[in-house]
Amino acid sequence: MAQGVMICGEVVGGALAPITMELLGGGRKLADALGQKLSAVLVGSGLGDLAKEAIGFGADKVYVADNPLLGTYQADAYLAVIEKICKDAEPEVLLMGQTNVGRDLAPRLAFRLGTGVSLDCVELDIDPNTKSLLQTKPVYGGNALAVYVCESSRPQMATVRVKALDPLERDGSRQGEVVAVEVGIDESIVKAKVLEMVKQEVTGIKLEDAEVIVTGGRGLGGPEPFKDLEELAKLLGGAVGASRPPCDNGWVPAGMQIGLTGKIVSPTLYIAIAISGSSQHLAGCTGSKNIVAINRDPEANIFKVAKYGVVGDFKQVLPSLIEKVKELLAG
Repeated sequence: MAQGVMICGEVVGGALAPITMELLGGGRKLADALGQKLSAVLVGSGLGDLAKEAIGFGADKVYVADNPLLGTYQADAYLAVIEKICKDAEPEVLLMGQTNVGRDLAPRLAFRLGTGVSLDCVELDIDPNTKSLLQTKPVYGGNALAVYVCESSRPQMATVRVKALDPLERDGSRQGEVVAVEVGIDESIVKAKVLEMVKQEVTGIKLEDAEVIVTGGRGLGGPEPFKDLEELAKLLGGAVGASRPPCDNGWVPAGMQIGLTGKIVSPTLYIAIAISGSSQHLAGCTGSKNIVAINRDPEANIFKVAKYGVVGDFKQVLPSLIEKVKELLAG
């Protein structure tokens, strides 16, 4: 009988990735609502004491698959290991991050387990009557939110958008069980190998990690105004993003694009400047906790999702905003 909540954690640079703590925080709440245990799966090489870290962030049990062949993510190997763990543990709920790994692995794993999966969820809850997992995700390019329920197959699977869930404070006194998983991988199942990894140099805060993002759109008219956006972002301790047109026009690097075909972000504060609010862009930022829009068109779609809006020319509004921020920081 399926029971318990399980999260598939990720390890980056020898440490738990932020999405792992977020999944543990959200999974802990779901497990408590069900009156069941929370387990975590860690797959990699040289994992050391990371299982204890996972317990400190809310796990009751941690399955550890530590093997040199798992040092670099490879879908076939990871799939075989996690499939075995899931079939042995039989969780009621299985959560993964909406990351490069999660997007690749979750659909494959759901097929192997004979269940469905809701991708890119921004909210999870337990139905108090049926005890089913309520999986909320953006649909129609971010113009609406839909709630999905898996009625019959188990586990109930979902991937969760980065920063959609809040991690718990680490409790070093928590006790839990660590289960070493015998990997037993046959190298013949690995059909692809990573030959080289090229890391992109990033100065400042990465968009995915930023708590504050200042974003510019087509209405800026060219690359020059992005200097003012950079100044505001620096004052607020944030990062600068862009909608698709500035990237397509070469005003800013493509890596700054936020939207359906760019990066999906969920900062605490998202300032959208001269952005109309197309569905493609909104799909990348509607998970933001607070959206502030500056646009001279009072009918701009961005105002429909903004918590605060300023109708006006950014050339007049932005300098005043920067000066006010400086004044507040100095005072």
